[in-house]
Amino acid sequence: MRMEDQGRIRVRVKFFRAAASLYRLDGPRRGTAEAAGFDLAADLENEKDIPPGERLLVPTGLAIEILEPGVAGFVYARSGLGGVNGLTVAQGVGVIDPDYRGEISVPLLNTSRTAQRVNPGQRIAQLIFQPFRQALFEPAEELGHTARGAGGFGHTGTI
Repeated sequence: MRMEDQGRIRVRVKFFRAAASLYRLDGPRRGTAEAAGFDLAADLENEKDIPPGERLLVPTGLAIEILEPGVAGFVYARSGLGGVNGLTVAQGVGVIDPDYRGEISVPLLNTSRTAQRVNPGQRIAQLIFQPFRQALFEPAEELGHTARGAGGFGHTGTI
């Protein structure tokens, strides 16, 4: 292993259609050397418009196999696309489970008041790899006491 590869998570990547041209031969790119997310691109033949308030499922042309236990992929919106154009990941954050081997597709939601266009090869989301832990649930009649207790949304009186 090369010194610059230490601490990185090994991920195998498979390309669909002609998607290899959207990415480097070894997979998605990051915008900068210190960026957390890898850019996912729209593997479309033609541009697609998303009307206000509507969704579009956009294929990325790649599938992954995460080779490190306890790590999953998470698909987040690109800040510029969401903040400027109003195109966000429809469910907030997409989860790529470690055992999923199908093509990654990104459901984009247009939160703006005008139609938004997605072009072939456009960067549409970012893929970030994060550790996760499995839970071992233990049934209980009572739960431990805290100052908050069962206080839910807005319980502090502030937004």
